[in-house]
Amino acid sequence: MSKLPKEHQFLDLSDYGRPIALTIANYLKNTSFTPIHVTLSFITCGLIAIGFMLYGFYWTTLFFLLLKSILDAADGELARIKNTPSHTGRYLDSISDFFLNLLSILAIWHITDGDIFFALLAFAGLQLQGTLYNYYYVILRNRFNGDTTSRVFENKVPTALKGEKQETVNRFYSIYSFCYGRYDRIIYGLDKNAIKGKRFPNWLMTAVSSFGLGFQLLMIGLFLVLGIKEYIITFFIGYSLMIFVFILIRQTLNR
Repeated sequence: MSKLPKEHQFLDLSDYGRPIALTIANYLKNTSFTPIHVTLSFITCGLIAIGFMLYGFYWTTLFFLLLKSILDAADGELARIKNTPSHTGRYLDSISDFFLNLLSILAIWHITDGDIFFALLAFAGLQLQGTLYNYYYVILRNRFNGDTTSRVFENKVPTALKGEKQETVNRFYSIYSFCYGRYDRIIYGLDKNAIKGKRFPNWLMTAVSSFGLGFQLLMIGLFLVLGIKEYIITFFIGYSLMIFVFILIRQTLNR
C-alpha cells in the first residue's frame, strides 16, 4: 500500500521490504496481532542482529537486519489495513529505531576497536540523514494523502486518536522529543522553507531515500559480510556530507 499517489511515487531505496511487509500485514489483518506486536517483533530482531554482530556471525546479522527492516514496514502497513492509526505506535517505532541504531553503532565500535568519538559522530550522522529523509517524505505524505500520524513539525503533543490514551501519547511524545528533537531542529534550520517547496522530483526523493533506515541497515550488513567492517563508521560520517548536497539541490530546484 503506497503512502503516495501514483504520480508522486518514487523508487525508495530504503523500502525494499515493503512487498513482504504488505504480505505479512495482510496475513495478520484478521488476527489479534496489533501493529504494536509487530513493532515489538522488529525490536527483537534488531537485538538479535546486534548479538550475532558481537559474536562475528555476520551473514546471520545481515539476515536479521533485513528482517528487522521488513517488520519495521509491516507495523505501519498493519495499522493502515486495520485502520488503527496511533501516535503511540508511531512514536514507539521511532524511539525503538533510535536506541537500536545507537546499540548497533556501539556494537560496531566494539568489534572494530575504534574511537568512541567517531562512533558517536557516525551515530549523529545516521540520525541527521534519517531526519532529512523523513522531513521531505512526510511533507509529501501530508500534502497528498492526509497522513494522520506523521507530522512535519513535531513541536507539540498531538491529540490522542481513537483507541489510545492521551497520557500515553504525552509520555511517548516526551521520549520521542528527547531522542529526536535536536536532530529535527538542525534539519529544520538547514532547510526551513522545505515545506513551502513545490518541487520534490522523484529522482531527488530516490537519492534522499538512501538516507532511510532500511538502506542504512543494508549497508551495515553488507560491510560486515564483505569483511570491511572497519569502514562502516567512516562511511556514515562521510556520507553525511550529502545532507548539504541534497538540501542545496532542493533549494535550487525551488528558486
